[in-house]
Amino acid sequence: MSAKGSEQIKASPVIKCESVYKIFGLNATKMLSGANGNVDAEEFQKAGCVVGVNNASFELFEGEMLVVMGLSGSGKSTLLRCISRLTTATSGKISINGSDLLSMGNKELIELRRNKMGMVFQSFALLPHKTVLENIAFPLQIKGNSTTESVARAMEMVNLVGLSGRENYFPRELSGGQQQRVGIARSLAVEPDIWFLDEPFSALDPLIRKEMQDEFLRLQGVLNKTILFVTHDFDEALRLADRIAIMKDGIIEQLDTPANIVLSPATEYVRKFTEDVPREKVLKIESIMNPIKDKDQLGDLRVSKDSLIESVAESVLSQAALVGVVDNSGEIVGSLDHLKVIKVLFGDKNNKN
Repeated sequence: MSAKGSEQIKASPVIKCESVYKIFGLNATKMLSGANGNVDAEEFQKAGCVVGVNNASFELFEGEMLVVMGLSGSGKSTLLRCISRLTTATSGKISINGSDLLSMGNKELIELRRNKMGMVFQSFALLPHKTVLENIAFPLQIKGNSTTESVARAMEMVNLVGLSGRENYFPRELSGGQQQRVGIARSLAVEPDIWFLDEPFSALDPLIRKEMQDEFLRLQGVLNKTILFVTHDFDEALRLADRIAIMKDGIIEQLDTPANIVLSPATEYVRKFTEDVPREKVLKIESIMNPIKDKDQLGDLRVSKDSLIESVAESVLSQAALVGVVDNSGEIVGSLDHLKVIKVLFGDKNNKN
């Protein structure tokens, strides 16, 4: 996971949402204006409206991956569609790099999508009569690039996503995972600053899905895109996200780092998502270390603050003395005792705290 430290995040957000609502129905605007910001989904439903997004506010920074998750009907895909303006928000403000998305005309919006945004959806939507290379080059040609430029760029993307040797295959000749790689390569060909992905791996079988997650993390490590990733799979969210937004009935119940969501769920709904998570597999040493009181009390063992608890638990539990926690430069930044690890491994997972 490519979590960003606060020192790496720029002050100005790439995406900023302020009190965004999306209400479906003929009376949506009227109902919303009379609600004074307090939208009750059941009341709106009785009036013939469906609440898709309910007062969503957050910021997404350069190079950050925000995973939006929730069950079917929670509003996660609707939120993504509002931010990409595939659907128009009923109310609120959405800015992209400081520009007001909702005030953009069609020409300005088309330019933004062509030059700044990449999108990948659950449906691969590949053109069956075109080869891998032609599918990837297609958006570049639509953009106005020459055939030579488009093919050269498409070949770079073929290599990037690991499909070398299959550039002349047709979609029907590829596996599901390979088809999804083509979809990812096609969206990256236009070099987007912002990448929207809506359940891109949900149609794949578990083994291929794991491989695609690995590939996705590798690509993000290379490209450092600003990403909004939608999924209903909490394990996938924990594995990929810098931060996670959990939605229910259009409301963002909690937006936080994976560690904070697992350790400190903000609501009962979030707690139910996290109660069966094997914490040692997703939490880093940094999330459970203690401040240093006396370096003389530390034993010889040192562990990285970025190590998963699972990977160092055996070594820590074999130590009687406190273990030193170090950063990437080897500087001691905290301490860890075996009781803290035991609590994570065997503590009461039903404890709301």
